[in-house]
Amino acid sequence: MTTTPRTAAAGFRPVLLLTGAYAALSVLTLVVIVLFRNHPAMVTDAVWVRATIVFASSLLTFAFARSAARGSKKGLLRLRIVSAVMLVAIVVIVVLPGLFPPWLRIEQAACGLLLLGVAVLVNGRRLRARSR
Repeated sequence: MTTTPRTAAAGFRPVLLLTGAYAALSVLTLVVIVLFRNHPAMVTDAVWVRATIVFASSLLTFAFARSAARGSKKGLLRLRIVSAVMLVAIVVIVVLPGLFPPWLRIEQAACGLLLLGVAVLVNGRRLRARSR
């Protein structure tokens, strides 16, 4: 069975949707931070740093997903690595008490669920076969 670029990309549609949602949520979070920047209980320096890192990683994650959807083995490998690393970092953020305000921990949990979906899909049998 041969796969065309179009059918290969179609197999990545859920991954592209999840990574796109992750990027959109990260952008929305930065907008909220800007809007509430004068509320120190909601927006701390740690919130700014974390949100900026998540925003940058979400854009990279989406770019890697697009690359993988076009058939890049390196893109798929990078997507596997960044989704796993960010998922672990998000779990730490969510479970550590007091480090971040509750609203950011909830947002990070949502990001974590999106990345969990990505990690499951890109490490699944169907997409793993593409990297061989």
